Amino acid sequence: RTNTGETVAWSESVDTVLANKEGLAAFRTFLKSEFSEENVEFWLACEDFKKTKSSTKIALKAQKIYSDFIQADAPKEINIDFHTKNDISQNISEPTLSCFDAAQSSIYCLMAKDSFPRFLRSEVYKELVKKHQDRNQKRWLPFL
Repeated sequence: RTNTGETVAWSESVDTVLANKEGLAAFRTFLKSEFSEENVEFWLACEDFKKTKSSTKIALKAQKIYSDFIQADAPKEINIDFHTKNDISQNISEPTLSCFDAAQSSIYCLMAKDSFPRFLRSEVYKELVKKHQDRNQKRWLPFL
């Protein structure tokens, strides 16, 4: 269970939020409200992809990430520069575990510099902090 200290620690970096189940859920909800949840979904798909061991699965997962997020008119198309998109398109037929690294890094920077500061000012985040503060007060002050 997350405590208030951890909730407040989320404000220090996007990594802290991405590594915490409840923080990630709140960040996702916020991104959904901004119509940019594809960014965190792509980032998570890349994290999962990098842990893939079987070469068959690498090819299948790479193709899925490509068709979901990279190719033109993909259902969850991410906003990356032409050169990064082009490099991935040229290498997707023989994917490596690092084939999405440049795109993932670009999306991570976008989330860290753009979405994350807005998330910290959002009602979603404020509600989460308040919920944890209330929970902790009840835990430590049972007579209230």
